[in-house]
Amino acid sequence: MTLRHSHGWTMLEVLIVLVIAMVLAALSYPSYSQFVIRSKRVEGQAALQLLMQQQERYFSANNRYIAFSSASAGEAERRFKWWSGASAARSAYEIEAQACDGESIESCVQLIATPGTARVDRHYEDDECGRLILTSTGLRLATGRGARCWH
Repeated sequence: MTLRHSHGWTMLEVLIVLVIAMVLAALSYPSYSQFVIRSKRVEGQAALQLLMQQQERYFSANNRYIAFSSASAGEAERRFKWWSGASAARSAYEIEAQACDGESIESCVQLIATPGTARVDRHYEDDECGRLILTSTGLRLATGRGARCWH
């Protein structure tokens, strides 16, 4: 009787392993992409809260809020960071400040974080929440179809 030693994998074994790996990847990808969206949404919310604190300090010193955007050229406006992350290119949101609807900038400011613009990561999308809005009156809004965008 001759013993035969195997020195590798059969094609069938390799295909079975590949099919199992593809099924696991297909099952885990949606969870991973939802995790990425939620973490970038938290990045935007944190940036809005930090900017609102900066706006309140500005209000204390100047008795008014200040509007700003990525196109702002004034020295005072440029002190406010218009992106949500560590750098503009790697950020998920572009942020602007403007007067609250129906009010003047002297009495109320709203910060608006818009996902995936040309000045930040244009590939990022958040269809569930859309734009995130934080006002100086404490109102937290989102323009998307999701009901639980601010936790």
